[in-house]
Amino acid sequence: MHGKQLLLGHAVAAGTQTFQARNPGTAQTLPTPFFEATPEEVDRAMQLAAAAFASFRITTGGQRADLLRAIAESIEAIGDVLIEQAQAESGLPVARLQGERARTLNQIRIFADMAADGSWQGARIDTSIPDRQPVPKPDVRARLTGLGPVVVFGASNFPLAISVAGTDTVSALAAGCSVVVKAHPSHPGTSELVGEAIARAIARVGLPPGIFALLHGLGHATGLALVKHPATAAVAFTGSERGGRALFDAAVNRPVPIPVYAEMGSMNPVFLLPGALAERSVGIAQAFIGSVNMGVGQFCTNPGLLFGIENSDLKRFFSTAAEGAQNTAPSTMLNAGILSGFEAGVSRMASVKGVEVLGKSTATADANKTQAACTLLSTSFETYASQSSLHHEVFGPSSLFVRCVTKEQILQAARDLEGHLTAAIHGTEADLAEFRELVEILETKVGRVIFNGFGTGIEVCASMHHGGPYPSSTFSAFTSIGHASIFRFTRPVSYQSFPDAALPPELQNSNPLGIMRVVNGKLTREPL
Repeated sequence: MHGKQLLLGHAVAAGTQTFQARNPGTAQTLPTPFFEATPEEVDRAMQLAAAAFASFRITTGGQRADLLRAIAESIEAIGDVLIEQAQAESGLPVARLQGERARTLNQIRIFADMAADGSWQGARIDTSIPDRQPVPKPDVRARLTGLGPVVVFGASNFPLAISVAGTDTVSALAAGCSVVVKAHPSHPGTSELVGEAIARAIARVGLPPGIFALLHGLGHATGLALVKHPATAAVAFTGSERGGRALFDAAVNRPVPIPVYAEMGSMNPVFLLPGALAERSVGIAQAFIGSVNMGVGQFCTNPGLLFGIENSDLKRFFSTAAEGAQNTAPSTMLNAGILSGFEAGVSRMASVKGVEVLGKSTATADANKTQAACTLLSTSFETYASQSSLHHEVFGPSSLFVRCVTKEQILQAARDLEGHLTAAIHGTEADLAEFRELVEILETKVGRVIFNGFGTGIEVCASMHHGGPYPSSTFSAFTSIGHASIFRFTRPVSYQSFPDAALPPELQNSNPLGIMRVVNGKLTREPL
């Protein structure tokens, strides 16, 4: 492992500043020093990406599909070395990382199929009516095309699936965009292994090596320099609200503003309705404990806030959940900084008058293993409503239960929510009818509403929306997971009165690619 930047598929390091990753499970510093990218290397990566984009954007969907499939095969060829490195840098269990690798490979192949098909470009054709009165109608055709060089920030909590070869990178490549990845400093070795796999795949299929670069940086300077670079066309980020907002502010204050698609987490409120609690309060509580502790609570969809109307069924839920928390052994978080933030957040909430600790792991967390203890807190609706400090995410295995007295308090709590990624409703069909207004309110507050489940565990599919109103994300109309994530890195271009031969294949009369198109308002694969 060389610990250097990857430019044109080669390892380079012009600077002298280095950092090393730490194994959070042992507190040991890992051996490889990683060089921080210099300003010159940042500029070089972006200049190469801009130059390569000019030719990459006009490659065929088949060529980009071949690239993505080669990337998947190249990552598979790394074998268990990848899992071992990721486990050492993240502290995540081997089984979890094996599952994440499978998800990563599945995502890559989904976008390969999309690139090959080409229908994602949304081709639209309105043929001319030359004898229309009083003004002739011109022939107008449109499609989506790649936006330009994309900067991708690797996420700390998904070293494979939302990192160097995660959805952001592969959807951008599928759209014909070059990509420069800022590796997350918590797992630089994992990033290097995957980055080199991508570089090998690019060489194998014969595409311009400048379409991909990997840069390292411990602090904020490298990331901000990438966002501010004039060649950058868009940014993808998954992380904290503070980090995402800093990048967003830098992007909009450029001479030429660019979009920052930042997914910044949320509390993912859960609403426990009376009918469901009467039927299965114990089962819901057990499932909740599994969700809140999944990945040591280090998911942006972790259920950090629950609302329910006080009665004996809710008390039974509380009792079961508290017992589950007490029986949950402390587990290793991704790094010491995340653990510190978690502990500070739990202490902040617990210090509010009227908030009590409902349940906590009885075993002592080992700081030398970066362990966090599952903690559940409880408070009244009045305290929650009056204390804005209780409305902010604590990233980790914790959750706040809010005891309501009336249906109106449940609805008011929903109205007062900020933007979140998900919200879950546990209820019966009768509950849904009784609380129909709750569903209508949540539609304005979140990107995904879940019935009788929890937000953890995201299906990568065409209908998935992983985003929500600010502050959960910067652009609620776009998703960072699923097929539609490709649209973040595209823009439409219309062609008016062009001769058929000069049009892109997607818009030619014969439809040589056989893609789905909207022709004069009708969806079809038929040629004109």
